[in-house]
Amino acid sequence: MTTDYDPIAEQYQLSKQQPWRRYIESYGLLDLAGDLAGKAVVDLACGEGFYSRLLKHGGAQRVLGVDSSQGMIDLARKQEVEQQAGIEYQLSDVREMGHAGEFDLAVAAWLLNYASTTEQLEAMCQAVSGCLKPGGRFVTINSSPLIDWLTIPSYRKYGFEALFGNEMRPGAPITWKFYLENETFDIENYYLSQSAHEEALRGAGFSEINWRPLRVSAEGTAAYEAGYWDTFLTVQPVVFIECVKG
Repeated sequence: MTTDYDPIAEQYQLSKQQPWRRYIESYGLLDLAGDLAGKAVVDLACGEGFYSRLLKHGGAQRVLGVDSSQGMIDLARKQEVEQQAGIEYQLSDVREMGHAGEFDLAVAAWLLNYASTTEQLEAMCQAVSGCLKPGGRFVTINSSPLIDWLTIPSYRKYGFEALFGNEMRPGAPITWKFYLENETFDIENYYLSQSAHEEALRGAGFSEINWRPLRVSAEGTAAYEAGYWDTFLTVQPVVFIECVKG
C-alpha cells in the first residue's frame, strides 16, 4: 500500500465531488448499506470521514471510522468538532486495528484494492471479518478485477484516467490520475483476480459473495445528456462487493 495520503488529503476530499463519485459510487454504496437504523457500523479506510458522516446521518447508531493516514484522520476529526455528529475515528491500518468492537455492518470505499499480494488481501479480509458480528455484512467498492485492464477506454471526461501497464499479473499497479480544477494527483491500486478476492473472503468466513454492477442514480441520469455514462457503464472500472459473515 504505497500511496501516501497525508500530502493529498485535501485534494482527495475534493475529488469526492466528481459526478461519478456522487451518482455511481455514493449512490451504489449507500444503497447496498441498506437500512442503517440502530446499526453499529465501521467505515474502513474512511479517509476524511465522507462516508462515516453519511452513514451516521443515515441512521446508524454508532459509527467508527478507521484510516491509516494521519492527514485524513485529522480532517475527519476537524469536521467532527465542527458538526458534532458523534462519530469516532481511529488512526490505524485496518489489518492492525485490533478489537474495535462487534459491528453489524462494515463499509469500505477503496480498501481491498490496496493489497498487492494475496497475503495482504487475506489479512484485510480477516480484519474485516474480525470486527463483524455473526451474520454481519461487508459492502465495499473497489477497482474491478472483472475487466481487461489492458484494453480499457479513456475515462477523462469523468475526471480521471486509470493507467495500467502491459501485463495482467497479480499485484500489477493501477494508477488512478484524478483531474481537479487546477491540479492532478495520483493514487496507486493493485490488480488481483476475482478468484483471489473470493478465496480471501471465504477464507475469512464470508459467504454469499455477490459482485454488484454499477448503476447511475436517477438524479445522475437526468443531469447529463443521453449516452454520457455509456463508457463508464460499458467497461466498468470499479465494482461493488457484498458478502455476509457466516
